[in-house]
Amino acid sequence: MAAITKIEAYVFTAEDDGGGTDSFVYLGLGGREFALDTSADDFQRGAAQTFVLGDGGNVLNATTNDPRRPQLDTSDLHLFPVYLRIEPSGSEPDWCLERATVTVNSGQSSLAAYDYLSLAGTEAHQKIWLGTSHGKLLHLKRI
Repeated sequence: MAAITKIEAYVFTAEDDGGGTDSFVYLGLGGREFALDTSADDFQRGAAQTFVLGDGGNVLNATTNDPRRPQLDTSDLHLFPVYLRIEPSGSEPDWCLERATVTVNSGQSSLAAYDYLSLAGTEAHQKIWLGTSHGKLLHLKRI
């Protein structure tokens, strides 16, 4: 297969009251976890963000949140789940997630994409709350 050089995680936080969070959010992929954190105020109510890991990375601690260190490979993606995980903290520990997609090696022939298709849409039942009282993990499916 191919070396993973770039991961893009698109996350849209719902506009619901209390939907934004101060918690830590992680992406699990290829047997590793990556911190989704930038210098901005991440995961605010109604915010859409794309977190880039690896080539062109925009996350804090980009060197340690890089799929090239150690090198991950697309041939291993089927061996491990792809997920988003919240570690509740701060004054707003819960999070209402409206949409999430993950793309590996965008623009290359070895492209892999992940989604949680039940969140595709704008209805109230097409969102998910994550946190201590709701569950902390959302697995994504390869599409």
